[in-house]
Amino acid sequence: MNQVILKILLLAQLVATLYMTGLIWFVQVVHYPLFAQVGKAGFSAYEIAHSNLTTIVVAPPMLVEAITAGLLLWQRPNQIRFAEALIGFLLLALIWFSTWFLQVPKHNLLSSGFDEQAHQFLVTSNWLRTFAWSARGALFLWMTAKMMA
Repeated sequence: MNQVILKILLLAQLVATLYMTGLIWFVQVVHYPLFAQVGKAGFSAYEIAHSNLTTIVVAPPMLVEAITAGLLLWQRPNQIRFAEALIGFLLLALIWFSTWFLQVPKHNLLSSGFDEQAHQFLVTSNWLRTFAWSARGALFLWMTAKMMA
């Protein structure tokens, strides 16, 4: 694959990852903790709307991350080693695993009404994604800097 195209793939990965890193920190520090303030009466409708609207905001960059992470495993800019791309891919796999097997089930439970234990688990377990996206952000900033040097 052309080195220019590979560099564009890396930059697309960087943009999507930094977008998701900023978003996950907002969710972790502001959004999820405020779930407890919504109130039990309207929480179910709030949670359903939250999940539907969040999908619109996170699905495109998460798909860009997944596609470009896979492509970068296959071929990379000359300055990027396979091990670096693999670490980025494995962090993304951890994020997706956490999303589908930790956060989504709690959101499904919360869609029936506020549950303090589910909420606390959601907030606590989301730190895994927060740290993984932060690590990906740092990794891809470093990889991009290497590519530009």
